[in-house]
Amino acid sequence: MSVNVPNYNAEVAPPEVRGSLVALQQLAITAGIMVSFWIDYGTNNIGGTGDTQSDAAWILPICLQLVPGIALGVGLFFMPFSPRWLLHHGREPEARKVLSNLRNLSQDHPLIGLEFLEIKAQSLFEKRSIAEKWPHLVTLTPMNTFKLQFVAIGSLFTTKAMFRRTIVATVTMFFQQLTGINAVLYYAPSIFEALGTSSNTTSLLATGVVGVAMFLATIPAVLYIDKLGRKPVMLAGSTGMFICHITIAIIFAKNQYQWATHKAAGWAAVLGTLVSSFPFHPFILPHRLPFPFTVPQQRHRLTGDSAWVLISEVWPLSNRAYGIALGASSNWMSNFIVGQITPDLLKHITYGTFIFFGAMTFGGAVFLWFYVPETKRLTLEEMDVVFGSVGVARADDARMREINHEIGLDDALRTMGIGSGNDSSDNSRNWKSRSPKREIEEIETKV
Repeated sequence: MSVNVPNYNAEVAPPEVRGSLVALQQLAITAGIMVSFWIDYGTNNIGGTGDTQSDAAWILPICLQLVPGIALGVGLFFMPFSPRWLLHHGREPEARKVLSNLRNLSQDHPLIGLEFLEIKAQSLFEKRSIAEKWPHLVTLTPMNTFKLQFVAIGSLFTTKAMFRRTIVATVTMFFQQLTGINAVLYYAPSIFEALGTSSNTTSLLATGVVGVAMFLATIPAVLYIDKLGRKPVMLAGSTGMFICHITIAIIFAKNQYQWATHKAAGWAAVLGTLVSSFPFHPFILPHRLPFPFTVPQQRHRLTGDSAWVLISEVWPLSNRAYGIALGASSNWMSNFIVGQITPDLLKHITYGTFIFFGAMTFGGAVFLWFYVPETKRLTLEEMDVVFGSVGVARADDARMREINHEIGLDDALRTMGIGSGNDSSDNSRNWKSRSPKREIEEIETKV
């Protein structure tokens, strides 16, 4: 769901609101986490908080979380296939119809025709890239699709330049999880209890405040990542979390056996845990994935934040889908590891848990500083130079220009007065230098 939902949003949303919808999705995620924490806090008091506590205190939260899941499951039956998926599987009339319904425009509207050709160009590009590299897997049979996932991901390790991109994507996501934020989310009540909070109710209250902090921290992350760049934001976030972890570890080490008489120290450690969630969000949230189609000949320049955006930007167009999948798998495997080791860390090394996460956060900052390039505003050609694979993006661009000319996208652009229609690179620069919303408004004025 974490990959498919933003991908679906990107594929069905109009270009001028696509980024906002993906950002809104992340705000919705943090809002949902926040609400769930406060539901736990509220239901904890059903029947009291001691031996008289009712079973409803834990049954009700479990039942309530079924409601959005059921609503999503039922709602999926009423959601259309994305136009891109339909077109990629040869269902062109249906793709045009769905696109028309999504945009609330007639099927013969010029904007529908233009966007339809953009999607078709991207689909053909992917198919021809596969045909060139793996001709025996061109036919979209279930077995070929299954095999393609492995050979395509295997290709990410075949050259030094591609392997470096793979290291950047997977190791960045590894360190993103090892900052320890999900340890706080998964085991916040246990952590706060270890820090000396007097009761389970108090621990749940502090956990609810963590949810609020997460939600609020997402907002500036949305606003400033594109202005400041990827590396500065991630370095600032990791530095802030490192300071918080070490501070908590020091307080924990000095007071772990005397919380009852040093309550101020316990609350200082709790506050440090809350504060640590603020620098974390610039490190990874929200994640805006690359848009499969937006404008003709575009090199899929991305917007959004930090780690998720970084792993999207470093790949050539022909390898991007598989590169992102590999980075996401590194993220969730690391997430699983954190979930498994945190209880044992808290039990056996107590304050050493925070030293461990602090050390991993510091290691992530070192990796970012020395190994990860700044990708803000780089074209794919410039990215090739950074990673030492000059020519890959140029070849991709040449293939895309050929497809655009073949399907008539250049003619459509020229007819609508966008660029000359003769040079795809010029059209790409014209589109990329201006906002999609402004372009849509200008096109509608012309037609």
